[in-house]
Amino acid sequence: MMRRLNGPASVSEEGIIVSNQVWFITGSARGMGVDLANAALAAGHSVVATARDAAKVAEALGEHPNLLALSLDITDPAASTAAAEAAVQRFGRVDVLVNNAGNFYAGYFEEISDQQMRKQMETNFFGPLNVTRAILPVMREQRSGHVISITSAAGIIGQEFCAAYAASKFALEGWMESLQYDVAPYGIDTTIVEPGFFRTELLVEGASSIWPELSIEDYADRTIETIAVWKSMNGQQGGDPAKLGAALVTIAALEKPPLRFVAGADVVAGVEQKARLLLEQVEAHREMSSSMAIDEA
Repeated sequence: MMRRLNGPASVSEEGIIVSNQVWFITGSARGMGVDLANAALAAGHSVVATARDAAKVAEALGEHPNLLALSLDITDPAASTAAAEAAVQRFGRVDVLVNNAGNFYAGYFEEISDQQMRKQMETNFFGPLNVTRAILPVMREQRSGHVISITSAAGIIGQEFCAAYAASKFALEGWMESLQYDVAPYGIDTTIVEPGFFRTELLVEGASSIWPELSIEDYADRTIETIAVWKSMNGQQGGDPAKLGAALVTIAALEKPPLRFVAGADVVAGVEQKARLLLEQVEAHREMSSSMAIDEA
């Protein structure tokens, strides 16, 4: 079932009700954010597209009457508040927030410096919190809205060479799973999106991928080999980000959007395997796990 979309509505020449949502998308200058913004614009929605440099957003998306390009460093709470205010000033509301901006600090845990780990969390975890904290008052006042956060397959399945990245995405998922209970009474939906390998710029060295700063002899050979593998995957990913963008436009129009959307056949298989493994681990020690109650005298 589709829902009547939030925002002002009009009737087309064909007699179809056309509703206009206002989307607020972070990380819109390149990669998946560009495809998400284009999909929303193509569906007739208004889009607030943000990145660190608004000029790069405009360059990536071109001119469009329903587009507002803004500069936004998501790690800056004040900048997030200013961007939210600019969005409301231009379009009057915000109906869909997509926390998309992120990066990838790759490496084995001991080779990732403390500073790198903290930067990973600032961008991938605290960044979405900053933006969402700025947008939620708008949605609560409207008594409607939809918060979508792009996590990763690494947000539900731990992977080699992804200690920092997985930590940030697992944190994002835990926050989102809990946020649904906070905001549901105000008509606000939440959706976690877990993409697999899509052909974006996530694996572009220096753009979104950052290699470990430290070097430990025990890890040296494995690090060299693993970095080579990651580099070889860039441009070879099987997922089409344009299809994901179209899927999210569809999801945002559902009467009851999913709390979690697994994006890509590779992740579907991985999540199914993880679910089976969790059940197996519960069953393996069910009796001991269930015998922890205090023995009453």
